Amino acid sequence: MHTAAASEDIRIVVADDLGGVSAAEWNALGAMPYPFLRHEFLRTLETEGCLGERYGWIPQHLLAYDGARLVGAAPLYLKFNSYGEFVFDWSWADAYRRAGLRYYPKLVSAAPYTPATGPKLLVAADASPGAVRRTLADAALQLAEGLGVSSLHWLFSPTEEADWLESAGLLRRTGCQFHWRNADYADFDAFLATFSAEKRKKLKRERRRVTEDGIGFRLLNGGDAGEADWAFFHDLYADTFQRRGGMPTLSLSFFRRLAELAPDAVLLVVAEHGRRPVAAAFCLVGTDTLYGRHWGCRETYHSLHFEACYYQGLDYCIRAGLARFEPGAQGEHKVSRGFLPTPTWSTHWVADPRFREAVDRFLAMERDAMSDYCAEMLSHSPYRARDDRRPAP
Repeated sequence: MHTAAASEDIRIVVADDLGGVSAAEWNALGAMPYPFLRHEFLRTLETEGCLGERYGWIPQHLLAYDGARLVGAAPLYLKFNSYGEFVFDWSWADAYRRAGLRYYPKLVSAAPYTPATGPKLLVAADASPGAVRRTLADAALQLAEGLGVSSLHWLFSPTEEADWLESAGLLRRTGCQFHWRNADYADFDAFLATFSAEKRKKLKRERRRVTEDGIGFRLLNGGDAGEADWAFFHDLYADTFQRRGGMPTLSLSFFRRLAELAPDAVLLVVAEHGRRPVAAAFCLVGTDTLYGRHWGCRETYHSLHFEACYYQGLDYCIRAGLARFEPGAQGEHKVSRGFLPTPTWSTHWVADPRFREAVDRFLAMERDAMSDYCAEMLSHSPYRARDDRRPAP
């Protein structure tokens, strides 16, 4: 941990872990509504072996102090790869390599392994947001220049934060995910009533197939899920990544510890055939949003993935009064199930002026293509025209 340059009133500390910050201090900066930005989530990644050189995520968090009081922070990592970011820049890294330059390391502000939108410039409610935000952003840039990294990336920012970073001179990138918005549905049937007849019939048939196969579900928060539940889920999680050539970075102890520290932020959906668990889905629960994250199955049943990962979550949101459901990155099959295209934002600083110009041109072309893609996906909305539930950006 060391102190970096700051403004007259705000002192910046660069911390290589969050052990010196209490959960209450960090979460009071505005992280509480976003489970993947809460101290419990980020610190547990550090303590349970999910980060570090092995995985290419080295914490370099920015902490902003006014005297002894924490008034702002930004989760920040020195990265030696692009794994677990979900804003794909491998082509940028390849261009650097072909030019004889190094793209890694780089600096990334993100929630590791979590493609969900939330602020990265966290500010205390009673602090000056403009001053703290500006100080944090300037400190990140100074750190990037001091470390000699190729670039600095702010991933999955809300619209207002992305607007601010773009106005500060960063390059803006547009992505697309598929989100669901709750229109105060009384129950799942009321939600389905907004679908066209054909789409409604298909979704009901998928749910019926799961029921006919004798599958039941247990929905558990962190306090309800037991050791056996977490061991079962983690086996599925690890197997899913290994079969797809990925790396299961989240340890069993991470899930257990997160459930202990933040039971309200965890939802585990366990599918059972009789009393025998056959599949599970892991979600994070925010103040008004459910975030789908991981899933795995031991046995294959028709439509079980859709039921465990989407329909159980939608039903949960309706019953709990949650406003949104973000089921994760990618997945065009989500559209026919009520999740509509929603833009996502990231902003980027590139040190080399030649590559900055090339990236800027690329992002302009990509932005047009992404706009066309979102429009095409929206044309496949399952909702009747008068009931189109377009999520707000």
